[in-house]
Amino acid sequence: MEAALAEAVRRDGPYDTLVHAVGPLVVKRFAQATLEEYREAFDGNVLSAVLAARATLPAMRAERFGRIVFFGMLGSAHTQPFRSLSLYQAAKSALVALARSLALEEASHGVTVNVVAPGDIRKKELERAEAMLEGAKNPRGRPGSYEDVADAVRFFIAQERDFVTGTVIEVTGGLQTAAE
Repeated sequence: MEAALAEAVRRDGPYDTLVHAVGPLVVKRFAQATLEEYREAFDGNVLSAVLAARATLPAMRAERFGRIVFFGMLGSAHTQPFRSLSLYQAAKSALVALARSLALEEASHGVTVNVVAPGDIRKKELERAEAMLEGAKNPRGRPGSYEDVADAVRFFIAQERDFVTGTVIEVTGGLQTAAE
């Protein structure tokens, strides 16, 4: 993976923006989870982010400009627990910790590092106009759309957003404030 990323940077780079929106969702109670599922959760969510950042940061530092956006999940900024998501939540919370540490280390190089934490976006292809016509069990009362998530990413990667770093935006329709 590291070699493939390095080759992509050599072939197509340098890149000034990294949006890391990968990582497997592991839904299983801890008592039933295996070590393989632990590795899957952490390699897919954290190790892949480390490798992607290592591949793209040197060029960002050299240009004194860069934007990195990682994808967390609802509650990952403050380690809010959810049943059956112990491994996934732990990996996403680790990713937020990585992002905030990188934000401190890279700020003087003109690189910002932030996190978008989507809520329950079940229909990945749902457009906002369609979502406005449906109901959902969140305070907003409608499902989220890929456009809602993309808006948060666009906010973070804008060139003028150089003073926003180490931040998490939760795109959840208000779920982060809802009582269980």
